[in-house]
Amino acid sequence: MALQAPPEPPATAPADRAGGRPGRTPKPHQANKLFWVLLAAPGMIWLAILFVIPFYAMLAIGEGKLDIATETPVAVYNPLNWSSANLTNVLRDLFGAGAFAGAIAWRTIWYVALASILSLVIAYPAAYFVARFAGRRKGFFLLLLIAPFWISYMMRMLAWIDLLQTNGYLNKVLSFVGLGSPDWLGGHYYTVILGLVYGYIPYLILVLYAGLDRIDPTLIEAGRDLGLGRLRTFVRVTLPLSRQPILTGMLITVLPMLGDYYTNQLLSGARDTSMIGNLIQGQLSIPSAGQGAILSLIVLLVLLAPMIYYVAATNRSSRAAS
Repeated sequence: MALQAPPEPPATAPADRAGGRPGRTPKPHQANKLFWVLLAAPGMIWLAILFVIPFYAMLAIGEGKLDIATETPVAVYNPLNWSSANLTNVLRDLFGAGAFAGAIAWRTIWYVALASILSLVIAYPAAYFVARFAGRRKGFFLLLLIAPFWISYMMRMLAWIDLLQTNGYLNKVLSFVGLGSPDWLGGHYYTVILGLVYGYIPYLILVLYAGLDRIDPTLIEAGRDLGLGRLRTFVRVTLPLSRQPILTGMLITVLPMLGDYYTNQLLSGARDTSMIGNLIQGQLSIPSAGQGAILSLIVLLVLLAPMIYYVAATNRSSRAAS
């Protein structure tokens, strides 16, 4: 009778060098993580080149020195050699005894607050109508919402000038109904506020529509089935569910409004309606470019507060939903 070789033991994974344990193959989620890291790498490199490096260059100019002979700012890239002269001058202009920039900053906050509230009052009903009642014409209304993005902001402001000038279409309509012909472009604050609303409300409407369209209609129907009227259903169901889109839309709208200078420059140009963006633009000219850089950085730090709040609120909503 022929002898048979004993069966070979089952193959085992190679031992781990550290503790003699069997080696482990990479888990699927680790491979997915590596994939997303590689996918995000070009964007992060692009962001570093176009944001981080220019940001540090602006900081170097703001904390740099002024060449007295040529009256040009000199960037200082070594933090150990930075000067606080520009920062001191900007803080004195904002909060000092003879401060003039403080009034401009408060005026900017006031303008942006009024413009953002007015934008929300106009944008929410428009977005709600498209999301809930547009029906088969929803594509057409979406086209109307996206159409302003096909035209540059400057062209839209120039069209606004044609609309508001003395012999413009608006004054012709007002004169026809006997309301006179106001001087809209005479350096008035309400013209600047209306211009901000006109320029940035498309962003708000689009964001609100995207959020309202995702609300489950069955939740609204459940509210109606529980005996709530239309108004109470909106207040208790729709409005709380649209809180996150409102926050997102207001953030997208308010942040560019705070740094806007072009609207006031075109629609008013008066010193009494100048905003913080106009002040920065004026200070970026030689020789006060260093102070303009510092003021831009201060505005950026102020804008970080609502951005951090938005990220925190979004994380809380995500945890609550999960």
